[in-house]
Amino acid sequence: MNGYPPGTERTLSDFVTLEYILLGDLRDLLEEESNEQTTRWLVAVLDTLLDTLPRELALKSEDGYLEDVLCEHPHWQPQVERLRSEYVRLCVWLEELRDRLVSRTPFGDIAERVRHDLREWMAALHAHHRHEHRLLQTSINLEVGGGD
Repeated sequence: MNGYPPGTERTLSDFVTLEYILLGDLRDLLEEESNEQTTRWLVAVLDTLLDTLPRELALKSEDGYLEDVLCEHPHWQPQVERLRSEYVRLCVWLEELRDRLVSRTPFGDIAERVRHDLREWMAALHAHHRHEHRLLQTSINLEVGGGD
């Protein structure tokens, strides 16, 4: 059971799409002037991301995280595990940023620092996805023993 009523199960594609939308919202909010209202919206977006990202990882891991890659290249296990661990660390980092934003005092100093750190977090998440896709593409494109 995944906590959804029968017939409303979310797919990996649903979570990837939601993540994409939320990151766009986050990017837009980070461009706005820092105030109490934008901070409330930031917290709402971060809360939704903190709900979405672990579920996305759980779906990616149902049959084993990057299992298709490991079936073809079992010796890539350290790289795959590093990527999985990195994803978990990104979730923890985001939770820490969210908590700092919520417990800010004084508002201006912490909010601006957290906004800067959120931009770094977004860049790190983007890099993670790029590495994940590169590993998948490399696995697909490698033909062991193939040649012209």
